[in-house]
Amino acid sequence: MICRTVLAILIGCGFGHSSFAQTETPKGWHLLDPEANQLFGISLNKAYDFLAAKNKKPQTVIVAVLDSGVDTTHEDLKKILWRNPKEIPNNGIDDDNNGYIDDIYGWNFLGGKNGKSIKKAGDERARVYHRFKHLYLSNPIDTNQLSTKDKTQYQMWVKAAKELNFSQEEMMDLMFIEVTAKALKRHDKVLRQEMGSEEYTCEKLEKFEPTTKTAKDAKLGFLTVMKMLQIDPDEKNTNALKELEEYIDGKKIAFESKDIAPPNYRQEIVGDNYFDFSDKFYGNNDVMGPGPTHGTHVSGIIGAQRNNSIGVDGVADQVKIMTLRIVPDGDEYDKDVALAIRYAVDHGAKIINMSFGKSFSPEKAWVDSAVKYAELKDVLIVHASGNDAENLDSVENFPNPWLIPWKSYAKNYITVGASSDPSIGPSLAADFSSYGKKNVDVFAPGVKIYSTIPERNNYGNLKGTSMATPIVSGLAAILKSYYPQLSAVDLKSIIEQSVYVPAKEIKCIKPGLEQVPVSFSELSKTGGIVNAYNAVKLAQEYKSTTTSKPTVQSKK
Repeated sequence: MICRTVLAILIGCGFGHSSFAQTETPKGWHLLDPEANQLFGISLNKAYDFLAAKNKKPQTVIVAVLDSGVDTTHEDLKKILWRNPKEIPNNGIDDDNNGYIDDIYGWNFLGGKNGKSIKKAGDERARVYHRFKHLYLSNPIDTNQLSTKDKTQYQMWVKAAKELNFSQEEMMDLMFIEVTAKALKRHDKVLRQEMGSEEYTCEKLEKFEPTTKTAKDAKLGFLTVMKMLQIDPDEKNTNALKELEEYIDGKKIAFESKDIAPPNYRQEIVGDNYFDFSDKFYGNNDVMGPGPTHGTHVSGIIGAQRNNSIGVDGVADQVKIMTLRIVPDGDEYDKDVALAIRYAVDHGAKIINMSFGKSFSPEKAWVDSAVKYAELKDVLIVHASGNDAENLDSVENFPNPWLIPWKSYAKNYITVGASSDPSIGPSLAADFSSYGKKNVDVFAPGVKIYSTIPERNNYGNLKGTSMATPIVSGLAAILKSYYPQLSAVDLKSIIEQSVYVPAKEIKCIKPGLEQVPVSFSELSKTGGIVNAYNAVKLAQEYKSTTTSKPTVQSKK
């Protein structure tokens, strides 16, 4: 995704601001060791060496991936996918009587009984605005006369209405981006003809020597904008243009959403009574869905088959990935999130990866109840902090561990920010990552992460807190696999206590537009990056029944 921070670079900075990296980042850098490799990875090989030296034997751990879908045919994933042991494939019968027919790999909560699936959905603020518009738009509201529930609802609607009032500056920004996209398409058409290829990378384009002035101008124009957007040199032209087009389309829909309600694809395709939580047996078993790139990449980071001499190595070596499709192109629905968490818990998952988020949650009580259910059933939830470069200590992000019905924080919940490396980007913190000294627990690598991509057994780089989160889920799976006696609370505690704390002099810039230097320790509770080696060492001596728990930290 093209996050707003990167687009601000395009809009607000002059040409020549950035350039492609001079040295190629190793594929799988996120697994390397800060001291041995001089890259701020998670020391994974050292962790496995330690476990081997201790003669530790792993047990299989199920990790549920709540995401956009997964390519179940991918060469590096198909052997590590969870299969429902109580369901006979494709017989059209609910063999295990759980209410979901032929749920072999998991379930698609965005599907219909006719086999179709939701691809796009509106953002939650637009859904909230139009849902309550008839109650509040033209009626004087005395909040003193409202119940606590109604007051919360009204305040949420006011917030949504305010956010849908887009400024003239934002409109102009979109116009500028549209002009840029049109120019890129013109350059791309010329370059494809000159190079005799429909696909190329910026790296390949750098080496191409045009023979005509038109092609020379196209090369200069295309590369200049790609550098401004800070696109990886190995990113394909088709992917870059597609992402830019999707961003523009999304912005246009957002700008129109105060006057035009988002289409209700859910009613058309899924057909459930959304506001009735007891109506839960909807969907279908197409866990791949129409857009599985994100979920496939996330799954590969967690557990792509290790040491098979192909593709990539996932973090965890004894894991099964349960696929629960709940994330459309747009904001996920609270009902799907809540039901997917419950499905994961009921079918044996010990870790739940949630690489998504949004700024509104009208049915938060449903999600809170599901998170509490996971807590009571000893299941760890790992959630992304978000890609908006916001301080979560002052800005709401959902789901979150604050459980309103219980007026307490879930103890089984980790929130993850994205780190980088000074050799990859300008800062130890990823420029897009949301952060928070109180509400973000740890950071993990989330820039230029190489993993599985759908169709034709592909692989590629993506970035985001969505990529950092499965690294933490994979680490939690290692700990649970080799030390099965550890509870979800233990896993959270060990991961947090064992972070690698970089030296203070390592360059770190506060995420966002200000480019303000900041201590990395101020961006999260722990002030560190998760570290597999430190974590397994701590797990080896960890006694969850004691009140005093050892801490393992490493500083450069």
